[in-house]
Parts: sequence; structure tokens; C-alpha cells
Amino acid sequence: MISFALSLVALVLGYFLYGRLIERVFGPDDRPTPAVSKADGVDYIVLPGWKIFMIQFLNIAGTGPIFGAIMGAWFGPVAYLWIVLGCIFAGAVHDFLSGMLSVRHGGAGLPELVGRYLGRTTKNVMLVFSVLLLMMVGVVFVYSPAIIMETLWGTKTAWIIGIFVYYIIATMLPIDKIIGKIYPLFAFSLLFMAAALLVGLFVKMPQLPELWTDMGSYTAAHQSQWLGTDSFMAKNPLFPCLFITIACGAISGFHATQSPLMARCMKSERQGRPIFYGAMITEGMVALIWATASMYFFYYGGWREVVSADTVNAFMSQADGGKTLVQFFDAPTVVKEICSGWLGLFGGILALLGVVAAPITSGDTAFRSARLIVAEALKLEQRSIRKRLYICIPMFAAAILLLAWQMENPNGFNVIWQYFGWSNQTMSVFTLWTITVYLVQQRKPFIVTLIPALFMTVVCSTFLLISQQAFGLHPTIAYTGSVVVLVVALVWFFAWYRKQNKITK
Repeated sequence: MISFALSLVALVLGYFLYGRLIERVFGPDDRPTPAVSKADGVDYIVLPGWKIFMIQFLNIAGTGPIFGAIMGAWFGPVAYLWIVLGCIFAGAVHDFLSGMLSVRHGGAGLPELVGRYLGRTTKNVMLVFSVLLLMMVGVVFVYSPAIIMETLWGTKTAWIIGIFVYYIIATMLPIDKIIGKIYPLFAFSLLFMAAALLVGLFVKMPQLPELWTDMGSYTAAHQSQWLGTDSFMAKNPLFPCLFITIACGAISGFHATQSPLMARCMKSERQGRPIFYGAMITEGMVALIWATASMYFFYYGGWREVVSADTVNAFMSQADGGKTLVQFFDAPTVVKEICSGWLGLFGGILALLGVVAAPITSGDTAFRSARLIVAEALKLEQRSIRKRLYICIPMFAAAILLLAWQMENPNGFNVIWQYFGWSNQTMSVFTLWTITVYLVQQRKPFIVTLIPALFMTVVCSTFLLISQQAFGLHPTIAYTGSVVVLVVALVWFFAWYRKQNKITK
């Protein structure tokens, strides 16, 4: 519990200390924001600061910091380091500066920002890349809630249709009509659930792995307990798989597509640190809590405390057949069992909101972001419903086809999710390099994003080389290739930097 407590304190200090430093690097001022200068009553609307924070938090979170942290617990207490350091020095910096860059450029979406600083070709790549990613998010977050709700009432098909109808309505309507009214409530439920679990952890004070005692020893002792195989780390090496698995709790490129939604609703640039940097730090705290609860749940038998005797017996009978804990308790089940076991009936309701409402709300803002990105690329104003339909009809038609393929293929969900994970982190690479170029051109301390940009470039390239879903190269070759990528990136950047300095002199 000491590592966990210190990690929580580090995140809070990171907001007040490093967050303020990053705010000074950017330099917010009193110029009119897009919500004021481009108000249209649909997407550009001034909203209260607290409401923007709650919407931003829910937009970037969904179930990401929950499911990702649960799966990230596979790697043991080293997950604490990635959540804390990744969140403070990479994720929150990424979210704050991408959001503020959007504010400074009239609420521009990510592809427009990328094109402005990395060139037209990169912009076109990012345009296709981001729209496909956002559609994958929307489709994934239709199917998983429908499966869960099917177990309670109705049919999966009926729930899919219902969720899609909601998506269409929420994507089309002004942002203050649905999103501005119900999102703060869902965000509060996620925060309350995390706070209740935090209290539960400190009341129980369970034995938990510590960074200084279990960093290197957990692998052999605990993998066979619940992963069921000693070859897990060989198939999923800590580098780079940990940094892909825990995305939303540390750094996520998806956030850069969501921040412009709130950049269009801010009354003042000075709201940026609590809204963008603060929401990411809050998400990191949620991820930290769920990673800790999951380590207790799996490593130290916490699952026996929260599930019924019938469930224990059911697992034991399946364990004899070779089924492991991680196969028996997938991420949504872990959420349900922990919340209902620790928090009772009320906790079960919160868990339902977490695993059903949160992904749905992330899905509809994903489609909304896709609509605005396409509209920006086509120079198509979105004040009129008719012009919103020009984009929404083909977009939702394509999403339905992708969903149909996912439903027809038994492994379709996993395939889409795997590609989403890598694509998500790759998008953060584009965003970090965009911000780095901006800081160089503005003669500001670019080192704050250069290091995260280089690190995530190596993470994504290594995953592409080593993953069985991509090239599947031998680890030695893959890691050698990642070193080559790092050297090329450094040489390329500093060659451009030298040229840039000559131009500006």
C-alpha cells in the first residue's frame, strides 16, 4: 500500500508543480477564445468551467483507465511507475498542449493542427488515420455495452440499434443539449466509484506488491497463479506491451481528438490547466486505483472475498480443466465483482454505469469528433442540420458495416481492439511531434514534449516490429530496429532544428 499511496501523492504534486510549469511554457492569455469569437450555438458554445472539466474527463476516460489498468496489472507494480510518470510528464502534457493549441487555432481539430506543423502529406495521413480510429472507438463501444445489457434485459441486436440511434441523436444535436446535461452525471458516477474504492483500499489495507520488493519477483510467483503460463512475458514483453496496454491512464492519442470539443467551449484560456491537465491527472488517479484493486483481486486472493461461494466453486471446477483466473474474470467482470462485493447494491449500480454508460458516452463523442474533423477538411459549416447529415449518413453507414463484420467474426472484437490500442498510441506520437514543432517555432522549451515524443515513437515502432499481429519479429531484431528508429528520429529532428534556426535568424 505504500507504493500506491506515494503514487497518489505524486500525481497530485505533479498537477500543482509540473502542471504549472507546462502552463508557463505555453503562456495562456486573455485573447478571445473560439467559443466567444466563433459561437454558432451547435459546437462553439461557452459552458461553465466545472461542466467542461466533467465532460472532458468522461470524454477521455470512458472505461479506458479501468479496463487498461486491470490488464496492466499483469505486469505487476511497475504499472505504478508508468501511470505516474507517463501521466505527469507525457499524458497530461499531451492533453494540455494539444487542447491549448486547438484553442489558439480557432478550435481546430487534430488533423488541421498536424497539417499546419508537420505538412500537408502528414495532415492527409492523420485525417484518414483519426477518422478510422474514431470509428473503431464508436463501433467497439457499441458492441461491448450491448453484450452486457443483453444479460439483463432484451436482445443484443435491440441494444445495438438503440445505442446507434442515441449516437446519431447525440452527434447531431448541439453539444449543450445532451452531452452538456448528462455527461457531468456519468462523470460523477465514475469519480464516486473510484473514490469509494480508494476508501475501501485504505480501510482493508491489503497486502500489495511494492515497487522496492516485488518489481522483479512478481513475474514467476504470480503469472502461474492467474495468467496460467510462464511464457506470458515472452509473448507480451513489458517493453513495449505495458505502454500499449495502459494507455488512457498514462497517455492516449485519442484524447487529442477529444480536447478540441472542449476547446470550443472555454470562455478563457486560463481554464486550460484544470480542464486539460487536471482531467488527465484525475484519469491517472482512477487508473492507479483500479490497478491496485486488480493486483489485490488477482495476486493475493482478493477475488475470494468479493465473489459468491458458487462463483468460487465454478472457477475451481473450470481451473481443473485449465481455465485461469484471467480467463474466468475478464475486465468487465472484475469491475462488477469488485464494485458489488465492496460497495454492495449501490456499487453494482455504479459498476453498471461504468461498464455501460461510460463506453457509450465515449463512443458518441468519438463520432462527433469524426464529424467535425471531416467537416473541417471539407470546409463544410455545421450550423445547419442538412450539412451535418451530409457527413453523418455515410459515416454511420460505414460504421454499421464495420460493426456487422465484427459481429460475424468470432474474434472480431479482439482484432479491432488490438488495432485500436496500437493506433491510439501512434496518434499520440503524431500529436507530440506536432506540439514539439510548435514549441520550437515559438522559441519555447521544446524538451518537455521532445522526450515523450521520442519515447512513444520507440514504443509504437517496437510494438509494430515485435507484435504477432504485425511483423512478429524476434525480440533481438525488434529491439535493434527500435534503436535504429530512435537514432533516425533524433537525426531527423535535429537536422530540421538546425535548419529552422537558420531560417529564423
